[in-house]
Amino acid sequence: MIRHYLLLSICFLFSLITTAQTAPKGFVADDISIVKVADHVYQHITYFNSETFGKVSCNGMIVFDKGEAIIFDTPVSDSTSAVLLDWLADSLKCKVKAVIATHFHEDCVAGLNEFHRRGIPSYGSNKTIASATLAKFPVPQKGFDGNLTLKVGKRNVETAFVGEGHTKDNVVGYFPSEKALFGGCLIKELDATKGNLADANVDAWPATVTRLKAKYPGTRIVIPGHGKIGDLALLDYTIRLFEKK
Repeated sequence: MIRHYLLLSICFLFSLITTAQTAPKGFVADDISIVKVADHVYQHITYFNSETFGKVSCNGMIVFDKGEAIIFDTPVSDSTSAVLLDWLADSLKCKVKAVIATHFHEDCVAGLNEFHRRGIPSYGSNKTIASATLAKFPVPQKGFDGNLTLKVGKRNVETAFVGEGHTKDNVVGYFPSEKALFGGCLIKELDATKGNLADANVDAWPATVTRLKAKYPGTRIVIPGHGKIGDLALLDYTIRLFEKK
């Protein structure tokens, strides 16, 4: 009996290791990259042409478990969204349960129509829905106030509003099982400038990020809205960047 249970345990551990090893590392093309950053987390990167800042790389986060995925922020177009969704279906064998916009700007919602065309529900805070509607950008379908918790496989996926910063509606995504935070445009990469402040609350920004750091102190992976990923040092840098001198 002991040998039987030992054999079952070894088989179970082997299956976990095999699954982790066989998950694809990602995908790279001219206009989109998908990069594995943890066992159940990918970063998607597309490029937005801005009149003010030129060609800008834009990040989103994909979390997945047991054949299901949830995406934070769309790629910057319907065509790159189609590439991402095809890759998730064909290479990762995942069905996308939802896409969540972290604020109303185009670098978060520009690819929503492709998600809607495929019947994938989209979420945004009620502030995001109102602002996207006013700006005549693609609009998320399902609204929420404050926080939102969804399931992907058997794992929780959290979305939280902790205060104003880059915009009045900016929320963040958190995947507790991997301690991965998608800060979106609320969080800056190391050595970044302040960027687009057209809709910002600069005075509130450092206090908002301070609350975010206190809310998720065990965070190991931080994906900013633009640029390179890091850890909690990105939150510290963002706080310093916007603190009054």
